[in-house]
Amino acid sequence: MVNNGALKDIRVVELGQLLAGPFCGQLLGDMGADVIKVEPPVTGDPMRDWGQGAEKVQWEVIARNKRSVSANLRVAEGQALVKRLIAHADVLVENFKPGTLEKWGLGPDVLLAENPGLIIARMSGYGQDGPYSDRAGFGGIGEAMGGWRYIVGEPDRPPSRMGISIGDTLTATYGCMGVLAALHVRERTGKGQVIDTALYESVLQVMEGLVPEYDRMGLIRERSGSVLKGIAPSNVYRCKDGEFMIGANKDSLWKRLAVAMGQPELGDDPRYATHLARGENQDELDALIDAWTRTLTMDEVDALMIEHSIPAGRVYRAPDMLADPHFQARGAIIEVETERFGPLKMQSTFPRFSATPGSVRRPAPAVVGQHNAEIYGELLGLSAEELAAMADKGVI
Repeated sequence: MVNNGALKDIRVVELGQLLAGPFCGQLLGDMGADVIKVEPPVTGDPMRDWGQGAEKVQWEVIARNKRSVSANLRVAEGQALVKRLIAHADVLVENFKPGTLEKWGLGPDVLLAENPGLIIARMSGYGQDGPYSDRAGFGGIGEAMGGWRYIVGEPDRPPSRMGISIGDTLTATYGCMGVLAALHVRERTGKGQVIDTALYESVLQVMEGLVPEYDRMGLIRERSGSVLKGIAPSNVYRCKDGEFMIGANKDSLWKRLAVAMGQPELGDDPRYATHLARGENQDELDALIDAWTRTLTMDEVDALMIEHSIPAGRVYRAPDMLADPHFQARGAIIEVETERFGPLKMQSTFPRFSATPGSVRRPAPAVVGQHNAEIYGELLGLSAEELAAMADKGVI
């Protein structure tokens, strides 16, 4: 496939494992970058074995648009090999524990001395400095420390988690944003820089008013189940044949919903007419709407929401997404011919560009070090004999 992506002239070396680093690499690769993923010999990235079900297909998404080389970064020869590779890169992505690159002789001071335009995206639990920087950190810990976990779930139960690793993917997304901004700066100055993204701070960024509410009023947000306290109506309601999400938490929308419900007088009822009043009577209002939706099918509620221009929709699972005509028309889900599983449906590249569209140009590498000969030969000029000798010693 022809690469017309916005980053088609950018080369990325990805040293990260599991989620944060590799998802950042996926985003950059989807936008056209040439992503060279460095994996430990033989075992590779643990993401190769992640996912639910008997067949582990999550790798096919996070490793798409990447070429795989293997290198043992725990030995001097492997470190020297990767150092040579990074000298040819525009961007380095890594998510090891702070200090690890430095221990391997691959710290930013060393790399930037040889490649002054290099942009180094570093992702870790707590950041590259501070009293917690040397602690081990996973996405779930970042979600807890950043405030996410405490407010998710039912009030009478322990904190819940999302069914995805949101802390890691948020960190990767902020890391990708940092790379794009740093590339813009490099256009002006010719100089690279280090981008430091921490799991807990990435989560903290999306915590809305949680901190200033406490600072100003001493208010501590608590778990509130399926609703945001004071934001009503905005909930999932039961129909005859399933569950339906309605978001009418604005005065004009509420009035339209009252009309759709055949009870227009509720639109001006003092209990519900204003944002504050609906928030104070949230439980009562949700029960009222739920009693109405339970008399109708999802199709009937959907038609009324469309007629009255009210934000609403079904609660989708994967089968619903695959069958939905809007998903199909937008190309939100694509089919990729993978090496291990054949044709496989997955989310498309995102966001959409009008002039430089992202694309899936190559499937995830099926084998660790699949592109050793291609990349080490192409960029570093290593011969087949040299590569064979490195493989025999466990360097690659």
